Amino acid sequence: MAEIQNWFLWALLSAVFAALTAIFAKLGLDGVDSDLATLVRTVIIFVVLACFLSATGKWRNPFELPVRTWWFLILSGLATGASWLCYFRSLKIGEAYKVAPVDKLSVVLVVLFAVAFLNERPSLREWLGIFLVGAGVLILAIRR
Repeated sequence: MAEIQNWFLWALLSAVFAALTAIFAKLGLDGVDSDLATLVRTVIIFVVLACFLSATGKWRNPFELPVRTWWFLILSGLATGASWLCYFRSLKIGEAYKVAPVDKLSVVLVVLFAVAFLNERPSLREWLGIFLVGAGVLILAIRR
């Protein structure tokens, strides 16, 4: 299989799957504790990724990774877990069409964190886009 190198295509696919995640999760949370649902989802992700790595020959001993990599992956995993727990709780009590856009406020936060910690410098046009995303979230979140 030829490796697809287009970041935009992968990001677009991520958005499609994230959208499906919200819909499927909302349907699956009926009568189920959101934390238990998050655990089930996590186990499924673990199994699917383990199978994918094995099938594609990408398996590597994770204990051979550098210590610095381990620390940042641990922090990322903790942040992901916290995000998923909050997201599923929000989906359990809120409407998916309201929850998902507020969750995407993470887009604005990623830019701010990237500027602060990674020394990334968006252009004026990119800042405008980020501002519009933030404004869109506020418009959806503020009640009339």
